[in-house]
Amino acid sequence: MVKIDAKLVAELRARTGAGMMDCRKALEESGGDLDKAQEILRAKGAAKADKRSGREASEGLIESYVHFNGRVAVLVEVNCETDFVARTDDFKALAKDIALHVASARPIAVRIEDLPPDVVERERRIFEAQAADEKKPEAVRQKMVEGRLRKFYEENVLLEQKFVKDETGKRTVGDLVKALSATTGEKVTVRRFARFELGGN
Repeated sequence: MVKIDAKLVAELRARTGAGMMDCRKALEESGGDLDKAQEILRAKGAAKADKRSGREASEGLIESYVHFNGRVAVLVEVNCETDFVARTDDFKALAKDIALHVASARPIAVRIEDLPPDVVERERRIFEAQAADEKKPEAVRQKMVEGRLRKFYEENVLLEQKFVKDETGKRTVGDLVKALSATTGEKVTVRRFARFELGGN
C-alpha cells in the first residue's frame, strides 16, 4: 500500500471539502493519485447527496453581492435542512461564493431542467444545422450535437459551470454544493438567483 503523506490529505481536503478520513481512504484507494482520489470522493459524495435529494430543505439564507463598481448586483437563495447549518461559516461562505460566481459567470438557470424548453430547442436546432453543414455521417452528427449541447449547459447553467474561484478549473458550482452537503450531512440546494446589471435587460 502507498504511504499517504499528510500534505496530500490536506490538499485533497482543500480541493473537495471532504473529511480527513474520507480523503485518506480515497487517496489509499487511488494509490496516492490526487485527481483519481477526487473522482472517488465526488462519486461517494454524489451518491450520499442523491440519497438526501428527497429531503426537505426549507432553511437557509439569501446572500447578496454588489460588484465594486456598483454596476452588477446578485441575490441568491441557498437552502439547507436546519437553521443550525444555515448559520455556519461554511454555509455562509458557500452562499457568498455562489453570489460572486453568478455576478461573474452570468448563468441563465440554476439547473439544466430549469432552462426554458424553447431555449434548449433553439440551441439544438442551431447545433444540428452546424453539424449538417459539416457533412459528417448521421451518427457522428448526433454526437456532435450532444457534445455542443453539453458545452452550452456548462457555459450557461449555474450548477454545471466551472466555479470561477477554482484554480484547478475542474470543480463546478454543483461540486461545491455536493461537497458541503457531504460535510454537513444535510441536503443543500441553490433555489434561485437574480442578477442585475446596470443598463441590462
